[in-house]
Amino acid sequence: CSSNQVEKSRSEAFKQYETIIRWSQWDAAADFIAPEYLEENPISRLDMDRLRLFRVTTYTIRSTGVYDEGMTARQVVEIKMFNKRQSVDRTIIDEQEWRYNELTKRWQLHSGLPDPTKRY
Repeated sequence: CSSNQVEKSRSEAFKQYETIIRWSQWDAAADFIAPEYLEENPISRLDMDRLRLFRVTTYTIRSTGVYDEGMTARQVVEIKMFNKRQSVDRTIIDEQEWRYNELTKRWQLHSGLPDPTKRY
């Protein structure tokens, strides 16, 4: 796989993930998480239910870095969320780590879903 293909697929994965998060489609977002990460850090029903209380209002990429000869990427994203039950806005910083899986030819998230309980 050429580095150009890996770069293109990274760009596509980031764009797809951003769209899914912007639409607050938490179950679809979980599909981006690497199976080995999920094994060690399972998503509880409580975590998913908590995320479902929120609607994302903005998703702003603050920084992106590429490492390990283009096979790992880190992205810092500011996400503004609206709690539908409490009618309050919350801003969180989501630090994402992505790794390219050469077997599946996909970028996978190795940092979990955004955590609305974090305060910044």
